[in-house]
Amino acid sequence: MFAKIGAWVRSRYGVRREAGMTTAEYAVGTVAACGFAAVLYKVVTSGTVSSALESVIGKALDAQF
Repeated sequence: MFAKIGAWVRSRYGVRREAGMTTAEYAVGTVAACGFAAVLYKVVTSGTVSSALESVIGKALDAQF
């Protein structure tokens, strides 16, 4: 009987120990996604990329069907 209780306690505390790890992983993932979004924003709003996108969109709108 005590072996079953010990296993239950170990499983309960094992789950509790990893509960904070999930939150930390979400935090690191969120910070990484924000950093990637900032870099992507800077690249897309740069003059070279902006003019290239305008050119592609202009050609697509002027296409003859």
